[in-house]
Amino acid sequence: MFFAQPAIELAGPGTTLDVTMWRRLQTAALENKASTATTLALFRETPVTHPVDVYVGKRIRHRRWMVGRTQQQLAETVGIKFQQIQKYETGMNRVSASRLWDIGAALDVPVAYFFEGMGQAEEAANSATGEVLPGDLLGDREALELVRSYYAIPENQRRRLFDLARVLSDAAA
Repeated sequence: MFFAQPAIELAGPGTTLDVTMWRRLQTAALENKASTATTLALFRETPVTHPVDVYVGKRIRHRRWMVGRTQQQLAETVGIKFQQIQKYETGMNRVSASRLWDIGAALDVPVAYFFEGMGQAEEAANSATGEVLPGDLLGDREALELVRSYYAIPENQRRRLFDLARVLSDAAA
């Protein structure tokens, strides 16, 4: 059975802390020889992002790039401001389930798309050579542009380009 820890209400909006966070806050204040209020102010200024929020944001950005849309265009389709899309893409703001549904519909993907690969390691091993590839290709603007350009090429030419790239990479090894 799950029991929620009691929350501590502080003055001001967005200042509810659970007991564990409050203890960590007090410990940090003692270690830095600062008041709890001063340390709380530092906690407020330093946003904490959850890894899932960051991952979902990267998947939103990746899909948006793949379909060739700007943040402004996506925001208008969803009915929000583009700054909110920026916050979603960086993981600074958590995307609600209904908003994720709207974003998925606007980008023509199911909601599950945004969570695909979440359990995998940060870096994927290349099975052919054993080399380790960077895990954050979704965050590399050049890589996304390359992939988008690649898929814009007609299929028969794309296959020949792929074969050429494979031969060149084998020659470089």
